[in-house]
Amino acid sequence: MRHSVGLGLRREFLSEVLASTPAVDFWEIAPENWMARGYEAEYQLDRIRERYAVSSHGLSLSIGSPDPLDESFVRQLKTFLDRFKISRYSEHLSYCSANGHLYDLLPIPFTEQAAEYVAARVKRVQDILERPVLLENVSYYAPAKTEITELAFIKQVLEHADCQLLLDVNNVYVNSVNHNYDPFDFIAALPSQRITYGHIAGHFEEASDLLIDTHGADVRSEVYELLAFAYQQHGDFPVLLERDFNIPPLDVLLQEVKKVKAVS
Repeated sequence: MRHSVGLGLRREFLSEVLASTPAVDFWEIAPENWMARGYEAEYQLDRIRERYAVSSHGLSLSIGSPDPLDESFVRQLKTFLDRFKISRYSEHLSYCSANGHLYDLLPIPFTEQAAEYVAARVKRVQDILERPVLLENVSYYAPAKTEITELAFIKQVLEHADCQLLLDVNNVYVNSVNHNYDPFDFIAALPSQRITYGHIAGHFEEASDLLIDTHGADVRSEVYELLAFAYQQHGDFPVLLERDFNIPPLDVLLQEVKKVKAVS
């Protein structure tokens, strides 16, 4: 099977993409990096949209924040997504603000109350955007609270918000090592009907029992194996190869895209 595999659109190679149209199934952008940037950015993104499908992955929605939902931002986001005909919008199942920006993605307490709180906020975002929200399972290093399991928390949010899951396979693997659980059991227990998109990335091994989710290295063989298992359990879904740091030349990334496509 030929899987649909995309890359994050980076300024480091944007001109090369526009000039050469490399073999990528889709590009993922962070809306915050493109909104209100003026005519040149609009022109560049229009040219990308003429040739490729485009997905979006947000950075600042802060869906689990104790602060009120920033509905003004969500409406600006809708205008942007509508303008460029981007149907897929994903965000992190975490928060990054509380009386100010926190400059990190922090885990939401694993409680039923928190799950209900997040689900209500997701519903409101979906109502404004008039499109589904995909929530990404995130890596974390110390849980905020664990009245229920991470798995139960994710499933409850998805069900009660009636939203979709962005399955980050590397995050499952990183968390499984850091928190000592079986990543295959975790993925097998996720609801297939909610999984419509995926991420895969590299990480840094700080110690045998501590992995750091950096998006700054090649994908490890264990993560490829876990992606293959996810396909077997849940069927095919488009996957983005993430690389946010130590970004190699585009032709090197394209070789890794081919490896992701070959997973079976």
